[in-house]
Amino acid sequence: MTTVTVTVSHGSDFFGVDVFDATALRELGQHLPGLLPAAEHPPLTDLLLTAGTGQQHVDPAQAHTFAALLRRASTTRGLKRHHGALAARLGTAAATAARTGQPWTWTTETEGDQQ
Repeated sequence: MTTVTVTVSHGSDFFGVDVFDATALRELGQHLPGLLPAAEHPPLTDLLLTAGTGQQHVDPAQAHTFAALLRRASTTRGLKRHHGALAARLGTAAATAARTGQPWTWTTETEGDQQ
């Protein structure tokens, strides 16, 4: 079985990253259109829906916008608890990248059998 994970910079672990299952990120992306204004969510939704397809870089200004959207989504009643927790962690990492003026990077890693 192949597992695809995404290592997100500016995270909360000792090394300053968070590692997420790519499928969980894509699931979160599927929920955002129903939670956030149509004019605001598409760039963030695109990032989440393409999680696990390669390395991605988000500039600090965009990370700032994403942080606000993710935090807003994380507190929305219509979002399941595990998706809300994921959105909150991503929002914190995005805010940290924005605050430090560094790109927020997403790096894909694949483990296991590749068929």
